[in-house]
Amino acid sequence: MTPPLELLMGPLPVVLQVLEVIGVIAFAVSGVVDARKHRFDAVGTFVVAFATAFGGGTLRDVLLDRRPFYWVEHESWVLAIFVMSIGAALVFRVVSKVASERALVVADAIGLGMFSVTGASLALVAQMSPTVAVMMGIISSVFGGVVRDVLCNEVPMILRDRSPYASCAFGGCCVYIGMSYAGLPQELSLLTGALTIIVARLLSWHYGWKLPN
Repeated sequence: MTPPLELLMGPLPVVLQVLEVIGVIAFAVSGVVDARKHRFDAVGTFVVAFATAFGGGTLRDVLLDRRPFYWVEHESWVLAIFVMSIGAALVFRVVSKVASERALVVADAIGLGMFSVTGASLALVAQMSPTVAVMMGIISSVFGGVVRDVLCNEVPMILRDRSPYASCAFGGCCVYIGMSYAGLPQELSLLTGALTIIVARLLSWHYGWKLPN
C-alpha cells in the first residue's frame, strides 16, 4: 500500500510552509535562550540561533537532495534571526533563570513537533518508505538541538535527558504517517502528529517522566 500522493501534492506545500516557519521560529528562540544563558554576545547568539533553527532542515534537505536549502530560499528569516539575536540581551535581562529554562523547553518542544512532521512528510513526497520517513522526521527535528548544545559546550539534550525526546518525535511521526496512509486530510494529519509530539514532550518534562536505562 502506498500513501495518498495525490493528497500529499495538493494543499500540503502551504501547510508545510506554515509548519516550517513555526518550527524555525521556535528553534531560533530556543537557540537564543540557551545562548543568553551562557552569556554569548550578539554574534555568538546569532550563530547558535541560526544553527538551531536551520541545522535539522539543512541536513534533511541534503539527505533528500532538495535545493535550494530552506534558509537560502528564505533569506529574510536569516535577517530576522540576526535582529532577534541583537535584541536578545534586552529581552532576557529581565527573565529569571526558571522562566528561561521553561521558555527553552517549550520552544524546543514546538520545534521538535513541527520539524518532525515536516521531515516525515517531505520524505513521503519523495516516495520514501514509512520507516525512512519516520527516521527523516527524527533527524530533522533533533539535529538542530544537537548542534545548539555542542556550540554551547553541553552534552546534547537527546543524550543527557532521560525523559522522552526522540521517542516523542518517533511516536508523532508514526501518528502522522498512519493517518496519511488512512487517507485522512493532510492538514489534520500534520497538525495531529505535531501536537502529539509537543504535548508528549511537555508532559514528560512537567511530570518528570524518565525512560528506563
